[in-house]
Amino acid sequence: MPNGKLWTQRDRFGNDIYLTHERWAHIIDPDNHPEVEPYFDYVRETIRLGRRRQDLYDPNGYQYYRSFPDLPDDNTHLVVSVRFRWPTDPDGKVREEKFVTTTYFQSFRE
Repeated sequence: MPNGKLWTQRDRFGNDIYLTHERWAHIIDPDNHPEVEPYFDYVRETIRLGRRRQDLYDPNGYQYYRSFPDLPDDNTHLVVSVRFRWPTDPDGKVREEKFVTTTYFQSFRE
């Protein structure tokens, strides 16, 4: 995909959310969440079908989460953090950007 995007996925609310090569490399970096790498397809599924909650500290941030039965280490959910923003181009046009910032496992009950 152009602009370094791996994919774009529409969520249940009609938002088109994308994942870039740069963000995926950051997520699976050994200092971050390398354990997520085998679950790449689950990231997209979590955006498409998961539940969503707004970030407590960032009104433009959301966590999408979905349970999966086969996650490692007693984890129950994959969490995908997404940032919404609307930057203005030099010509004054407002662009919509909704992109994955990170992904990790978590164990909790819904």
